[in-house]
Amino acid sequence: MIYQNDKNFALQLDQQDPLASFRSRFHIPMRQNGEEHIYFCGNSLGLQPKSTKDALHQELEDWKKYGVEGHFHAKNPWMPYHEFLTEAMAEIVGAKPIEVVVMNTLTVNLHLMMVSFYKPSGKRNKILISSNAFPSDKYAVASQIKFHGLNPDECMLILDPVEGEACHREEDIKAIIDKHGDEIALILLGNTNYYTGQFYDMKKISAWGHEKGCKVGFDCAHGAGNVPLNLHESNCDFAVWCSYKYLNSGPGSLGGVFIHERHAHDKEISRFEGWWGHKKDTRFKMRDDFEAIPGVEAWQLSNPPILSMAAIWSSLKIFKEANMDNLRKKAITLTGYLEFLVKQLGNEVVNIITPEDPAQRGCQLSIQVKHADKRLYENITKEGVIADWREPDVIRVAPVPLYNSYTDVYQFVKILEKAVQGI
Repeated sequence: MIYQNDKNFALQLDQQDPLASFRSRFHIPMRQNGEEHIYFCGNSLGLQPKSTKDALHQELEDWKKYGVEGHFHAKNPWMPYHEFLTEAMAEIVGAKPIEVVVMNTLTVNLHLMMVSFYKPSGKRNKILISSNAFPSDKYAVASQIKFHGLNPDECMLILDPVEGEACHREEDIKAIIDKHGDEIALILLGNTNYYTGQFYDMKKISAWGHEKGCKVGFDCAHGAGNVPLNLHESNCDFAVWCSYKYLNSGPGSLGGVFIHERHAHDKEISRFEGWWGHKKDTRFKMRDDFEAIPGVEAWQLSNPPILSMAAIWSSLKIFKEANMDNLRKKAITLTGYLEFLVKQLGNEVVNIITPEDPAQRGCQLSIQVKHADKRLYENITKEGVIADWREPDVIRVAPVPLYNSYTDVYQFVKILEKAVQGI
């Protein structure tokens, strides 16, 4: 597409956008002057679907009406409730239903996965993690290493980008795996980096790791609902994600887990276990021995929080209607237009650190403004932009195809242009 730096062009793109109507199905935060904010923070917290209120109200009414009998007699019975989400979630992340479950929260799930897939033995005791991984992942990794009586300083193998660059080069990822493969027990990377927005080729990384005997997992917090994950085909051992970012399920909502089907019937795999992972037909017989459900459901510990799942389900229905392929196409043109307009500024202090190749990024572009501080972010916030600031000089902006428009992108860059003058 040939872009134009013109508001009428942005309006024309919005008029031609087959997904434009989905915007009206979300609550857009309003400014005090009655205008809508330019909301580019779906990479931190997605907006509320208007259908969520009714979804929650249904479960509250059934709780009021049935009490405990709601597990069986609610409109959407609570007993199998998590199963209502499985097919749609599996479709979003590119997996089979036996490989996907919605449960717990992201870091809890990450710990549960490392219980099963981080098995240090002899010199194979390292976890490969990116230097700019989300801090919670680093904390979890370090604590798991210490749990095994090992030293994180020795067993955390850090993947650094080339000096002076923000993103990782594929050849450098392969090189560190080739060099240290016989020492690596687990490769754990964020499939879409929270800081740079870089989207990694999970299939390649999984193949490189497995060739060296490593287990491979991904934190897909910034990938689920954003980029085509194709988790089954990627052949990774596991993946975890949250649902409150691009999946619009509400603050602190449940996460998701993928475990490849090759592990589905492995009775020797170690894991922490709880009653909701027990085979369904004998779960309530309260037997002494644990009988695992085949597949990822066996990793469930407790019965799920229905109200949180109701919010997730309301959003998943919208995703199913919009279709991930359509959302991906719009995400590419939205970020392409944003990139074009930022470059049109011709300001040498403004630099996009996210990869230029659309195949290596999702909805987020990380804009570095050299010599700026948080006052720049505060100034664009005053002009109605809700984005995200990361020290020392990066604004993360995520135009989300479900509810953001090309006009949003155009107006944001005009605000940014004014804010960076004089820096």
